[in-house]
Amino acid sequence: MSTTQFGKSGWTPDRIENLNGKTFVITGTTSGTGFEAARILLSKGAKVVMLNRNPQKADEIVATLKKDLGSNIDVLSVIMDLGEQASVKRAAAEVLEKVSRIDALMCNAAIAQVPTRKLTVDGFESQLGVNHYGHFTLQGLLFPLIEKSHGRIVTVGSMGYDMGLKTIKFDDMNWDNDYTPNDAYSQSKLAQIMSVYELQDRLKAAGKTGVKVYACHPGSSRTSLISTSGSLMMRIIFGLMKLSPLTQPAENGAYPELMCATEDNLDQILFYGPTGRNNWVGPVGAHHLEPHAKDKAVAERLWAVSEQATGINWEL
Repeated sequence: MSTTQFGKSGWTPDRIENLNGKTFVITGTTSGTGFEAARILLSKGAKVVMLNRNPQKADEIVATLKKDLGSNIDVLSVIMDLGEQASVKRAAAEVLEKVSRIDALMCNAAIAQVPTRKLTVDGFESQLGVNHYGHFTLQGLLFPLIEKSHGRIVTVGSMGYDMGLKTIKFDDMNWDNDYTPNDAYSQSKLAQIMSVYELQDRLKAAGKTGVKVYACHPGSSRTSLISTSGSLMMRIIFGLMKLSPLTQPAENGAYPELMCATEDNLDQILFYGPTGRNNWVGPVGAHHLEPHAKDKAVAERLWAVSEQATGINWEL
């Protein structure tokens, strides 16, 4: 096992101190790493705003958390579909109306390995539309309050960023040709990660160093991600993997995003996740990021394309 800056066992939530008075906004908390992140932050006294697509599931999660942690926890549920830009804009407006600060926005929700090509209502390939454009818009709209709060933006990427074309397919971002579930997913995750480092550069250039932006990934965690959106074959493969030592509990998968949301003095230019075998499991810390994820020319072009696609122009 490798040693991280946090020692042999890596970063764990034991390092989180009392979070009374702090507010965390998390996308996708009805299961998996998002649920675990919300649970741990609430247990430390934070206020948590959960952004989820399914109202019924969201209500059930709030009830579960209150049963587990006590009815006095400060949890707010806002309905938002990342695959619909209008819904993201409504949800962002509701968040800005209901909270006075955002200490961290945790972009956790994702869809993965969608078996056949689907478009969002706005006409984007679904994985790019949900994972990248949805979060791009949410970040842009919540940014003024995050900045005012000297808060953070945490993007939960995936090692999938390195399992596809290794760049953005600008001539066919919607995969009208050659769609494969994996390539489209990989592109969406690469887009998310590239945008983190591009935003860092833009904030630096604008002299806005009060906001910190981090990229991390959960490793190979036992969540419902693949079973929710993946093909039958992917579900079978991942179902078998879940029985092996190559995966870890969802709670461990939440550690990297929790670390990025709460730990002081983390280096923004690094990439955080499990540091064990294949970066799938193991102690949480910083690890290698392939150079294509920081290709400046591609990142700048992606930013321009994203602003145009979403109509969100970041006023930095």
